[in-house]
Amino acid sequence: MSSEIKVRKDESLDSALRRFKRSCQKSGVLSECRKREHYEKPSVKRKKKSEAARKHNRRKSY
Repeated sequence: MSSEIKVRKDESLDSALRRFKRSCQKSGVLSECRKREHYEKPSVKRKKKSEAARKHNRRKSY
């Protein structure tokens, strides 16, 4: 799950950093890290999942 880029010839550091950030965003490294930062009880996970499904269904019905 690691993101790796190689700096191209005649490429600025800023553009390489931008590509790296974009690849991290696409692979979901940061969101996964934030999600695992603190332990979440299984009951809380289920509650959040059901709330998200309920919210999704409400948006879908309109």
